[in-house]
Amino acid sequence: MQHGKYRFIVGFLAPPLGLYALFVVWPFLQSVYYSFTDWTGLSPEFRMVGLSNYRRMLDDDIFWKSLQHSLMFAVVLPLVTIGLALFFAFMINVGGRRRKGGPVISGVRGSSFYKIVYFFPQVLSIAIVALLFAFAYNPDSGALNSFLRGIGLDGVQPLWLGDPDLALWCVMAVLVWSTVGFFVVLFSAGMASIPADLYEAALLDGANRATTFFRVTLPLLWDTVQSGWVYMGILALGAESFAVVQIMTTGPGGPDYSTTVMVLYVYQKAFRDGQAAYATTIGVALLIVTLAFAAVVLRLGRRERLEY
Repeated sequence: MQHGKYRFIVGFLAPPLGLYALFVVWPFLQSVYYSFTDWTGLSPEFRMVGLSNYRRMLDDDIFWKSLQHSLMFAVVLPLVTIGLALFFAFMINVGGRRRKGGPVISGVRGSSFYKIVYFFPQVLSIAIVALLFAFAYNPDSGALNSFLRGIGLDGVQPLWLGDPDLALWCVMAVLVWSTVGFFVVLFSAGMASIPADLYEAALLDGANRATTFFRVTLPLLWDTVQSGWVYMGILALGAESFAVVQIMTTGPGGPDYSTTVMVLYVYQKAFRDGQAAYATTIGVALLIVTLAFAAVVLRLGRRERLEY
């Protein structure tokens, strides 16, 4: 059994590790290298410029705005999305009232239907979701302002995506709507694996729904919550935020850079302005922010593992 074990392990690990190094690690290293050049992205010629791109980045007001918005995404979106998903998953799986002749622990009535409804946004492309909400936010013919007019609030007609104070929150609301269903299903699967005996014992001790959630469900589901938090943070810093801001906002990134996030700024500098080297510099900063976010979440969320 031990003969050739290590050759067998290396044989299986080498191809995926090689692909990971080629398509993930190597592009990262290239980005760091090009951040020290003046490469335009359109010409094979470039020269080394040292730290000038990093000095330029630190003096760039738009970069600091995009960093602030990205950090808001990384903090607010996971907090709201994970919180809503935990609440919905708990009510679907555990939060129902005991019905005569039914199990002691069950979800609310129609829980199977609710799972489908919550997961439905995951079926849609994020581009389609962004377009639908862009129409809904239209201040003249959109569904939101039409609803406000329909209930007699003609004087309350926000510009939504045209208002610098509201635009970022409108974008974040779309991201919450489009991602919460995935985490509802994820947490529902985790709750389904928790033995019903634990909930029954808590009920016998007189625990209410809130106590059951904080004392039983959340501690046993903590590893899943922590992983979901990191994953949601990466989505908020990466492709999901880029797609929604790019499609929904004016500019994109407007008005007045009020919705510009780091990943969008990287795209604009590389493909709109022909400043690929500066774009890779911002990309390096985005990599550092993402790694720091994951490290902080994993460090703060570390706790003793519970077995059941």
